[in-house]
Amino acid sequence: MEFNRRELVLGALAAAAAGTASVPAAAKASWYAGTAVDNGVTFKLTNFNAIDKRWHKQMVKYKSAEPAGTVVVDTRHHYLYLIMENGTAIRYGVGVGREGFQWFGRANIDRKALWPKWTPPPEMRARQPNLPVSVEGGAPTNPLGPRALYLFSGNGDTGYRLHGTLEPGSIGKDVSSGCIRMFPEHVIDLYQRCPIGTATQVLPHIADRAPPADDTQNG
Repeated sequence: MEFNRRELVLGALAAAAAGTASVPAAAKASWYAGTAVDNGVTFKLTNFNAIDKRWHKQMVKYKSAEPAGTVVVDTRHHYLYLIMENGTAIRYGVGVGREGFQWFGRANIDRKALWPKWTPPPEMRARQPNLPVSVEGGAPTNPLGPRALYLFSGNGDTGYRLHGTLEPGSIGKDVSSGCIRMFPEHVIDLYQRCPIGTATQVLPHIADRAPPADDTQNG
């Protein structure tokens, strides 16, 4: 009983952090479609039929001065692009940092983890004292999901990650403490495509930035 109560508390905290605590239970249930097993961990699959198509993974035309293989995050429009050859990119919908918690700049993916352990930073625990000191990877209340890609700059670990989410409804919103959230299936896909050292650029959240004119679905 104590374990179940703790799971409920942690789940509520995760939902509040995701900005989805007020979403009706029936709506949340529609986000999922069965389960799958990944590296020995069972997780809920996303019901993409219930997700706006703009957040689906898709190949798009995308002009960029960045070389192929670079990750670019457009925080304004909630897209993550993996630059490909010939003016194209794989585009994923993401959740980004809420006001006052955004991070922008250049970094490299210098660490990757399968079912990562979550250790809330001290400043987060100061804001939410009920948070645990840590949550093991694969636990139902671990908000990082199945993968995490850790961003490092010249000064070391930035503290920011590209990772999964327990709340599919948070994709397309400004919800996090600065990290970039992805659907579990999407972060698994990105993890496989990005080797250690992958260059990453997180673009500033400029209010009047328009999406790329040629950023249209291409398959």
